[in-house]
Amino acid sequence: MSGTRSAQPAQPARRVLVAADKFKGSLTAVQVAERVTAGLRRVVPGLEVEALPVADGGDGTVAAAIAAGFDRREVRVTGPVGDEVTAVFALRGDTAVVEMAEASGLQRLPDGVLAPLTASTYGSGELLRAALDAGARTLVFGVGGSATTDGGAGMLAALGARFLKAGGEPVAPGGGGLAELASADLSGLDPRLGRVGFVLASDVDNPLTGPKGAPAVYGPQKGASPQDVERLDAALGHFVRVLEESAGVKTAAELAGSAGAGAAGGIGFGALLLGAGFRPGIEVMLDVLGFAPALERADLVITGEGSLDEQTLHGKAPAGVAAAARAAGKEVVAVCGRLTLPPEVLGRAGIRRAYALTDLEPDVATCIAQAGPILERTAERIARDFLS
Repeated sequence: MSGTRSAQPAQPARRVLVAADKFKGSLTAVQVAERVTAGLRRVVPGLEVEALPVADGGDGTVAAAIAAGFDRREVRVTGPVGDEVTAVFALRGDTAVVEMAEASGLQRLPDGVLAPLTASTYGSGELLRAALDAGARTLVFGVGGSATTDGGAGMLAALGARFLKAGGEPVAPGGGGLAELASADLSGLDPRLGRVGFVLASDVDNPLTGPKGAPAVYGPQKGASPQDVERLDAALGHFVRVLEESAGVKTAAELAGSAGAGAAGGIGFGALLLGAGFRPGIEVMLDVLGFAPALERADLVITGEGSLDEQTLHGKAPAGVAAAARAAGKEVVAVCGRLTLPPEVLGRAGIRRAYALTDLEPDVATCIAQAGPILERTAERIARDFLS
């Protein structure tokens, strides 16, 4: 591809940092690092390679933290449609990395059956509570890949909030049930939430409702019909009004319009209500994973993800890695399954050169099925171009 042509570097690199995200549907971020390392060392035996799998706050965030040395913690929580699931969070010292998709993600739907109106984030609240129970004083909450559009109401309920119908019974789970919400009471929220650092990590900056809100933009991915989108948008708007009127949350409307409120079906809004601060997920994760000292040790950085495209430039992991590396004066190349960005755009993003699997195997289905071996061959090309 045209994006792979570039002049050779002036000097060979001596230490390589592999800081790539997953190739969705093919390889985890850990596997990407393993395959790239194997390919590099086939050409340069004994090469010093440091692997730091990264994520942007979405699915794969906990796996990246565990790969960076965090402890793996398992807990049984409520899945998006009420069945019990085993979810994982990561803990190091008093910092916990919690991924909402572990409890409330699309992959947690039984048999993949979508439930746009009824899927709940209750299990995500249980996961946060488990992290608090484990002694966390800093919560990094990565959100993305959700099956839900409930504005975080389920999460809040699991943490002690009460959302009631006019008759006094709890509203039904999911965003659809919020249409019947008559009163909200946040006084029972876990008091520990007020004593921790709480970071909402996401690559999505949408508001809660409206044409760019969670139901309109992301509802269809979760099975919402046009009618469902209208219902969910109205229900979430009603949720905000009840919070203002019944629970006395005078900033509810302001928070609903804030960047990140619409993340992961509006769970971002729930997190903001709890006092979380919104930051781009890749920035948070680079801090948490110890990227800066690893970058300092490196001569060449290899980043990447499954598709390097226009979305990459808007908060995805490779863009964040490249920006940080460029600021430190380090050279960056990228690996990907497919590449749609021209060389000049890659250059502006801080990526010297990009290597796509489709350069070696034009058939996309084969690239997906044999991503590991093809990625190793791609890494061999990088080694020959930049390390020999």
